[in-house]
Amino acid sequence: MRNRSPSDAVKPEVRGLTAYTLKHFEADVKLDQNENPYELPLDLKREIVDRVLRRPWGRYPEFVPAAVIKTLAKFSGWHEDGILVGNGSNELIQATLTVTLGPGRSLVAPQPTFMLYKLMATALQARAIDVLLKPEDLTFDVDALILAARSSDVVVVCSPNNPTGTPLEHDALVGVLKNARGLVLVDEAYHEFSGQTALPLLANHANLVVLRTFSKALAMAGLRFGYLMAHPEIAREIYKAKLPYNVNIFTLTAADLVIERRAALAEAISRLIQERERVTAELQKRPSVHVFPSKANFVLIRTAKPARELFDALYKQGVLVRDVSSYLLLERCLRVSIGLPEENDRFLQALDGALENKS
Repeated sequence: MRNRSPSDAVKPEVRGLTAYTLKHFEADVKLDQNENPYELPLDLKREIVDRVLRRPWGRYPEFVPAAVIKTLAKFSGWHEDGILVGNGSNELIQATLTVTLGPGRSLVAPQPTFMLYKLMATALQARAIDVLLKPEDLTFDVDALILAARSSDVVVVCSPNNPTGTPLEHDALVGVLKNARGLVLVDEAYHEFSGQTALPLLANHANLVVLRTFSKALAMAGLRFGYLMAHPEIAREIYKAKLPYNVNIFTLTAADLVIERRAALAEAISRLIQERERVTAELQKRPSVHVFPSKANFVLIRTAKPARELFDALYKQGVLVRDVSSYLLLERCLRVSIGLPEENDRFLQALDGALENKS
């Protein structure tokens, strides 16, 4: 025992992983984390704070936050007993995988995608199976996904996909659901920007789990809130792996009010969609840039310049984007969040300078 490393107590699968992390950079224009640049209205923030100030802080929140679940059920049209809330949707993804994966079990995920799915599956000693996107356009290989779904315990699809912005179309998702042996998780972190959702399929597909977050379109990334919708029987099982008192009173209050006042955020979401289309059109005018079609609040670009070199050149001009060139199939690619119009203009100007070596 004396010759063993302290980390030998950790599962070898975990020791072999690289942690999911993101280096912090300060920048004038921050376009690296797919956040909503439009803040919640100040009067809404004040009302949230006023409500929280009236609540005792020395008491735990409700064990089951019935009020916000009721609000979510009314908003979504789904059963209250089929809804779980979490400290961000990532916590609910983790809880779902905890109750479904382990040694001898498998998870299928398209690649490239949000890397946390594969990381969690590996940490749980499950086998992670990659289904590559189509290299030519980074769309989903639906036939390969259906084939893999027939023999896996969990299929997870981010739609629109991060970091490509690609949606999984309705008929394709139905095909996966009908053929899947186990659960199909659809991470809808960006669904508000796409105009499509898997929610209507829940009633007829008991193996479907829909996950959503308030961190993107609903401008609550700093407060961490997400929710899950599933067949009540599935939700009851996932609930067993969810931590108690997992959402604090501030976040619960904010979530409840943001759902009630969601119309106030509709204009900001519409602006971001318009800006995405404008930025895409501007990028298409540049022969040295290939921009992939996106239905999220970001775009993926590829140039002839090495991604890190371009990242550095943009950063020197005060523009921070995300280097995703280490992902499968994404050589020389950067992901750029859609910001305010003036931020997007700064990015386009900086990009021109960087590609012309004028940075």
